[in-house]
Formats: sequence, structure tokens, C-alpha cells
Amino acid sequence: MSRRNRFLPYVSVAVGLLAIVSLTRAQHAGANRGRAKTKAPSPSKPVMFNTPQADRILADLQVFPPDNPWNQDVSKWPVHPNSRKIIASIGADKPLRQNRDLNFIIVPSDQERVPVKIAAYPDESDKGPFPIPDNLPIEGWPVNYRGKKVTLEDVQRDRLGERGDRHAIVVDPAGGMLYEFFQALRTDEGWQVAQASVFDLRSNKLRPDGWTSADAAGLPIFPAVVRHDELKRGAVKHAMRATVRRTRKAYVAPATHYASTLTDPNLPRMGERIRLKADYPLKGFSPNVKTILRGLKKYGMFVADNGLEWCISVAPDPRIPAMHEELRRINGSAFEVVEKPR
Repeated sequence: MSRRNRFLPYVSVAVGLLAIVSLTRAQHAGANRGRAKTKAPSPSKPVMFNTPQADRILADLQVFPPDNPWNQDVSKWPVHPNSRKIIASIGADKPLRQNRDLNFIIVPSDQERVPVKIAAYPDESDKGPFPIPDNLPIEGWPVNYRGKKVTLEDVQRDRLGERGDRHAIVVDPAGGMLYEFFQALRTDEGWQVAQASVFDLRSNKLRPDGWTSADAAGLPIFPAVVRHDELKRGAVKHAMRATVRRTRKAYVAPATHYASTLTDPNLPRMGERIRLKADYPLKGFSPNVKTILRGLKKYGMFVADNGLEWCISVAPDPRIPAMHEELRRINGSAFEVVEKPR
């Protein structure tokens, strides 16, 4: 056998092994398509959202796979043929606003799970028990309670009688799990909520068709919130959520639920994707607001709930300065409805 040919049997075996390895990798990738791993470590105890430790954990957390709708770049998506009328129905002359409302707490994967009474939507809720720590923050804490002589427990038990949506969010970064609650209330018998939703942050799986969530659209809330760590880095790399006064009796993926009896086609559906126009000028805005506007140009926002029009959610973090007046300089006419390319 010539020098050139005597290694052919070994080459053939090697090629065969490489082919098997490649096939195995391809099969593995196919089986895990739509999933992502979280790199974030597990804290040793619950960590409140408005802390440097939370910032460090979140910097390493992949929130849903890169190809998830929350993480999609929609800057090149086509404009919806009915965009102008839908924007007009929301309010072309109405200003962009912020709600400093949606907070969260980060828990270790071995956080004790507690039973929770589901009072209003048990048939559209995930089952407990849930990893709820004693210091679970309720929507608006702490910024919206400045100057009021109340404790977190006072807010948890609603001793001020505020009622409202009372959203509560728990993030398990190491486990890649998200727990969200609507109208969370601490009682002498334990926790009670109107609705409970569980999301796997490593998966693209949606809630069952027709099911609500802590948000009316059946969407998760945590991926939409503008956080301090994002503003500090100068990049919001996900879609945001918006409320509008009137929605249609319809939804579009990734939403799974509507909350209206209205059928006017000029009204937005739950899950409607809305983008800030590419040519909207950013000059004159603060770095934080520029960061938000760049995110709205690239990732847009989902119609997620009924409420005040053009209202996005910002974490009630004392480290985030007020942006209300700046955002109000931007009207609804600066936005357009987009749709996924076919």
C-alpha cells in the first residue's frame, strides 16, 4: 500500500465518527431548539430588585431564548396595513408615559415553597405551592410609598385599602423559572392571589390558548420591565409592555388572552406589537430616556393590558430618576404597529 493510501481505513473511521458526532449534535440542537440556558447564579437568600446584588445577577440572566418574541429585533418588520387607524384609536396625540410599578424579588432555587389560595382564576392558573419569601414586594414598592409611614408588610396586607392590581413577581435565576401573581394579598392564613402564572425562562412555550396571566394578555410581565441595571448599561434589549384604554376582543401571539367585548378592527389586539418610528429624533433626551427609546425602536412594545394609554412599566427603583416629563414629549403619532414578516 502506498504511503498516500495506507491511512485510508483510519481516515474512513475518523470521518464516520465525525459524522456520528455531528448528527448527535444536530439531533440535540433540534430537541432543544427554543430553549436557552441561564447562567445566573443562585443567591443564598432572597434579593430585592433594587440592589447592586440584583444588578449583578440579572447581568448574567438570559430571559427566554434569543429567538423568543420578547427578544426579537423588529426594527425591519413591515408596518401593519391598518397601523394609522390603530394608533389613532389609542391616541395619536396622547403622550408616552411611565408607570413606576412593577418590581420583583430574586430567590434561591431552594426557596421554601408555600401554599397559595387562588381566589378568582383557578382554572387559568398554574398550581402551587410557590417559592414566595416573606419580603415579597407588591407593585409600586418602595417608590410609590415615599413619605407614607408604612412598612412592606402593611403593603402586603393592604392596610391602606388601596386594592388595585397588586402584581407580585418572583424570579428564580438559577432554576430559570418565573412566578407572577395578580392581586397578591398576605393574610393571617397565608398568601392569597387572584391568579398565578409560572413561566420557564429557558423555553418559548406560551400559556394555554385562552388563558390569562398576571397580565390580561396572558403574557409574562418580568421580561417587559425597564430595570436599573439595563439603564446603567445603556441598553434595553427586549420588548416593553404598554397599557391602552381600549382593546379589541382578540389577541395575537405571543398573547393568549383578550380582555374586551369590543370588535372594532381599528382597536389593538392584546399582543399587538408597536414600534417607535426609526426616524424619531433622540437629540435632547437624557441618557436613560435615549436608552428606552432605542429599545422601542429595535424591540418595540406589546399591548399587554387595559389601562392608561401609552404607559410603559419601569421598576419602582429609587435609583432610577424621574423620566415622566421627558417621556411625555413623545406622542402616539411617533409609533407604528408592525407585524411579523410572512
